[in-house]
Amino acid sequence: MKTGLFCNYENHHQDTRRTIFEQVALVQQAESLGFESAWLSEHHFNEFNLSSSMLLLMAHLAGLTSNIKLGTAAVLLAFHNPIRVAEDIATLDNLCNGRLLFGIAKGGPFPQHNKHFATPMGESRVKMLEAMALIQKLLYETDVSFNGHYYQCDRLTIFPKPLQRQIPVYIASGDDQGIEFAAQNSFSLMGGPPFSLERLKHTVAKYRALNSSGSEKLVLARFFYVGKTYNEAVSEALPFIRKFSQKMQVNSAYVMQKSSNPNQKPFDRTNICFDEDYLLENSIIGDVRTCRDRIKKFQDELNLGTLALKPSSLTLQKNLESLQRYSQEVENYV
Repeated sequence: MKTGLFCNYENHHQDTRRTIFEQVALVQQAESLGFESAWLSEHHFNEFNLSSSMLLLMAHLAGLTSNIKLGTAAVLLAFHNPIRVAEDIATLDNLCNGRLLFGIAKGGPFPQHNKHFATPMGESRVKMLEAMALIQKLLYETDVSFNGHYYQCDRLTIFPKPLQRQIPVYIASGDDQGIEFAAQNSFSLMGGPPFSLERLKHTVAKYRALNSSGSEKLVLARFFYVGKTYNEAVSEALPFIRKFSQKMQVNSAYVMQKSSNPNQKPFDRTNICFDEDYLLENSIIGDVRTCRDRIKKFQDELNLGTLALKPSSLTLQKNLESLQRYSQEVENYV
């Protein structure tokens, strides 16, 4: 199992420059500790998460790091022109000397995203899949013609081409259509912090039924804080977890209320759950022994490729210490 860092650029102190500096410090600490990857999320219209221009932030990190791989977790493809995404991704792969990992998602549950990017919720997933099909052609082929429902081009070639022969692709999706698309293309899977273990096991099983290779590259993101004692760790991480829980429960309630999709899955412990106690129980938060045990459980159940740790203290120094403790006392025992 590889270890990654999950990066949200949280604006804990209402100071954009400080937020960027502190996230850079965490990525550089992760690289110095031998972490294999750093994954950046995409958020919009949110004063707390300042990663709306995710690819710009990754270009910044590309110039400040040398070994750690840089992953998108994830590009919300339904809200972008895929031709421009292909150009940006190819350029970014050259900037980071072939260290790019490309994760994609449909986005949600954030109704403002769909409203202001003019994409109905019911169309997000199909737009994502069609956009990805076009991007794959544009990255590696020339004179590309494409006639999709949402996107078209005629004998188009983009420049530059990526440095990597094939940029690794990860899809954050648990629905049958997304899993089938990932399996058919041997793309890997991603699971976010609120994704339940039950949902993830179901997703991986479906993937393996279609493709026996690739599912072992699953990237699982989990909130993280390893402290000297269990109570210290929970006390340190709880303010962050509580803020996240409250925000997401409001969003999910609104989505369920407005949804016209009869197949909309509930936000609960079998699917995606934002309850505070659930998030604590299913995160890598606790003393050294607790963190080891929880990681071992995820390994046994999911055959993880990468565990992406999301530092969950509001204080930079505490997060740096937690990463150091993980490297010294947890990583080599799991």
